[in-house]
Amino acid sequence: MNLTEFRMTLRTLPFLDAHAHSPHGLLQLRARPTPRLLVWHPDAIEQIFRTDRQFHHPGSRSLMPLLGRSSLLWADGPRHPAYRGTLGPPLRNRGLASYRDAIADTVHSSIDELPTGRVIPLAEWTRQVALRVIAKIVLGRADDELLAPFIAWIDKALGSRSRTLYYRYLSGGLPGSGEQLDRLLIRAARASASANPPALAALLLTENGPLGEIDRTELRDQIVSLLFAGHETTASATAWTLYWLDRDERVRDDVLTELEATSDDGSDVTRVPLLQAVIQEALRLTPPVPAAGNRMLDRGGELLGRELPAGTILTPSIYLAHRRAEYFPRPRRFDPYRFLGRRVGPQHFFPFGGGARHCLGSQLSQLEARMITVALLRRRELRCVNPAAGVPRLRGHAMAPDSKLRMKVMRNLDD
Repeated sequence: MNLTEFRMTLRTLPFLDAHAHSPHGLLQLRARPTPRLLVWHPDAIEQIFRTDRQFHHPGSRSLMPLLGRSSLLWADGPRHPAYRGTLGPPLRNRGLASYRDAIADTVHSSIDELPTGRVIPLAEWTRQVALRVIAKIVLGRADDELLAPFIAWIDKALGSRSRTLYYRYLSGGLPGSGEQLDRLLIRAARASASANPPALAALLLTENGPLGEIDRTELRDQIVSLLFAGHETTASATAWTLYWLDRDERVRDDVLTELEATSDDGSDVTRVPLLQAVIQEALRLTPPVPAAGNRMLDRGGELLGRELPAGTILTPSIYLAHRRAEYFPRPRRFDPYRFLGRRVGPQHFFPFGGGARHCLGSQLSQLEARMITVALLRRRELRCVNPAAGVPRLRGHAMAPDSKLRMKVMRNLDD
């Protein structure tokens, strides 16, 4: 690892901020043994996403022990479209309607436990809610027997940045889940077909489907991947949405006015366009992950007039693409109105990645963020007690608010 890669690894966000004003939109992180480039120029991003199926998608060396070698997050070849074809339809457009009740029940039961005066660690609270939701969707259940050991394992691996770096570089990777938790997850997945409606995991077990029969290890890797990816990103987006609504009184008042004009619970995006814009702006400023995964050239190619040899690794930078001032004026300013009445191209705004690797759960994540935010705004008045803690921190490859960020329940609006 050279000095540039070391700086990016050790102080990722300051390193990225230092290059936010670069006009090139491309930074060489290393030249040997194979080149690695950080990319955020819109023309380059468009080219990468348009030709995504021509790349190899190497898995994360640090996350592989966590999610497993057969995780759908880095599946390649025919296995990848088979997973997308199996899991994609229920997670977008009309398929999401079947999850609305599960989301609402989980959200409202969680809000019921917030009395006046309660101070909550915001990022932790949104993670707990989002994990319960995705567990119901994937496994049909969200009880503590299953989720408590899962949370303990993820927090052990990702709860401390220094500990995560130790695991990654000095201990061979993040800690595995362990046989006991794996048994619980596999048993829950196999029982998922009896859930009403059938849980998402049941689709992985259809022997005559595009995936065929999958073994125990592959099943475990997919369940862990769905639970992990399905709650970390949603929790981050929701926490930042709530934080920015607290910090910007004008936007908060406009969103409350929008909610007064509808009884919708946030599931219909057309009824809450400003709230959706707030979520998009939160995703722009603080995307759930700062990079959109690695792409490796199987053969030589060209990017922005630069010849690249086979083996070159390209890493699209979501964080830097979202800070290009020529497309997002005053990019560090929170301004959700910039998304109203404006279609933003995927080469400029891609908080859930793009191309063939665009996140399957992007629509579900935004649906949850809207429903959680709407329910909270209608039922509780929250105020941030330590706004200076509203700074992004990395949890593995994910980016969330600092764990010290707190909100206090000032008033119960149900009374």
